[in-house]
Amino acid sequence: MRNTFQYDQEYCPCCASYVKYLASIENSYCIECGSEVRMFSDADWSAFKDKMQARKPKGGRQRKDALRTAAAAARDACPTAPSLSALGT
Repeated sequence: MRNTFQYDQEYCPCCASYVKYLASIENSYCIECGSEVRMFSDADWSAFKDKMQARKPKGGRQRKDALRTAAAAARDACPTAPSLSALGT
């Protein structure tokens, strides 16, 4: 893939294809028909968003049930850990 401005193209909805464009400060325009261009077509934009959404880490706190289950599993996995009754509490 060439990464120079000479080969850069954006999507023109009027021409329904990726075209070379003239860039200004606020907008970019198609050199074929003069209409405003955008970076992606609608189909490419939705595919790009879906791909980026899939790469996002799933965040947030774990539920209390999951924490209790994980703690119980860790406690059961360690046979040398003292139980609460053995500690006298």
